[in-house]
This record gives sequence, C-alpha cells and structure tokens, in this order.
Amino acid sequence: MNINDLKIFEAVATHSSFTKAAEAMFTVQSNVTARIRSLEEEFGAPLFARSPRKVSLTPAGDILSHYAKQIAHLVEEAKTEINSADSLAGHLKIGCIETTMVLKVPDILNSFAELHPRVELEFKSAMRAELIKDVLDHNLDAAFVPGPVSIAGLRSEPISEEQLTILAPAKTETLAKLLTGNPLVKIVVFDQGCVFRARLESWLSAQGVMQYKPIVVNSIEAVINFVEAGLGISMLPADIIKSYYLAKNIKTFPVGKELGTMSTVLISRSSAAPARALNAFIDLIQSRSETVNATLA
Repeated sequence: MNINDLKIFEAVATHSSFTKAAEAMFTVQSNVTARIRSLEEEFGAPLFARSPRKVSLTPAGDILSHYAKQIAHLVEEAKTEINSADSLAGHLKIGCIETTMVLKVPDILNSFAELHPRVELEFKSAMRAELIKDVLDHNLDAAFVPGPVSIAGLRSEPISEEQLTILAPAKTETLAKLLTGNPLVKIVVFDQGCVFRARLESWLSAQGVMQYKPIVVNSIEAVINFVEAGLGISMLPADIIKSYYLAKNIKTFPVGKELGTMSTVLISRSSAAPARALNAFIDLIQSRSETVNATLA
C-alpha cells in the first residue's frame, strides 16, 4: 500500500464510481479496480459494496476512510512543516458560525497576517453541528463554536462569552404584551441547528409559548430587516446590534443569564499535537481573549 492507493480509495468513496474516480485521478479504470482489489486483499475485507449503478463503502471501508483522511492530513502537514522549517508557513482552515464571522474574523485576519504573513487563513461559516463534523473529518483545522463541547477526539479551548438579546419591532411596548396579544407569535430565525434559534425557542417555551411560526432566513442582515419590518422577533448577540445595527428601527430586550449567556470555544482534533501554524493561531486567540478579560475585570 502507498499514499496514492489511499487517494484512489478516497476518490472512489467520494464519487461512488470507479469510472469517475479514474477520471478524477487521471488514470484508467482498470488501475483503480486493481488498486482497490489490492487494498481489500491487504486488509482482508471488502471495502466497497458493488452494484451496477454505483459502489458504496462497507463498514470496513468506513473505518479505512476515517484513517485515510488522517493519513492524508498528516502527510500534508509534514510537507508544510518541512518546507517552512525556518519560518512559519502553511494553510489553516478555520470554521465559525456567522456571527463570529461578522464580529471577529476581520480583526483576527489582520492580526494573524501581521504576525505570520506566510500562513494563509481560510474561513468557513456554517452551523455548529456541521463545523464539529468538519473538524473531526479533517476538513477544518479548528472551529469557533458555541460551547460547551465534550466530544471524543476533540480538544476545546474557552474563548469568550457573549450576551444574547431579543430583537423586536420598534412598536413593541413589552415582550409580555407581544406574546399575549398575538394568537401565533412569529420568529425570524436561521434554519434548524442554529444556536440562536434553539435559545429563542427555549425562551419562548419558558414563557409558556408553545405555538409559534418560524420565518427562516439565511443571513444576519435578513434577520434584522425582517424584524424591523414587523414580521417577528429574533435573538442575536448584543454586540452584533451595538456594532452594526444601532440605527435600525428595532427594540432590544435583555435575556436572563441562563439562556442569555453564550460561551464560544475553539475546537481542534486531540488525536495529535497541533501543527505549528495552528498552535500559533491558538496562541493568538488565547492572548486576545486574556486581554479582553483583563480589560473587563
């Protein structure tokens, strides 16, 4: 077995086809078939279930796919470390939820670029569950997600705490009147899996509101605009409103500490020591967090 065998294996798994895998790897189908057969003989188990239309991973194939991703990541990491022995270089893929993207990423990019200009930072915005999966699957090096996170294979570094606030149309006198005066409360939220939607729904439940109509949008700007237009209420970090939307014609209402405080953690894989570039990124984030905490103390 060699690294290229694992690349061919991953191509077949990705495309569910020996033919498409051959095209992706710039080789012939007979070579793909031979390499997969060789792997199956080496591991003593079928890696793919074949059918006339497609192939799919067997349980043994799922296990090998998990380790193949780790091996590929370690090989690339080793190349980067060797090629940048004299100075820090490389490529880091970091995930975050959208509010982190808006509030923190631009400043992080500027600070990290000044310290380590040869390290390229790439950010991806997604829901919490997807970010956790991407870190575990080696698609991301690390991710900012709402905490706490206690999952095998991940380490978690506390970063910050944010205060959440309820957004309501400007004409809203009190939340109590809004909730009791409407036969069906409308909420402006992201899709299922969003931590702010989950917190808002928990808050409504605590107020005795079990029936409500969600209006699903896909950006912070849309949340603000829909609330301003009187289409419903929502929940977002207070810093988002203070930093960007104070001029908007909306009202904000505080949330109790239990539901209104959201911790953010930075997760990364615990299976191996972080690469130098990731260590440098973690050091920067921790130092910034310590500075903020010292200022607030």
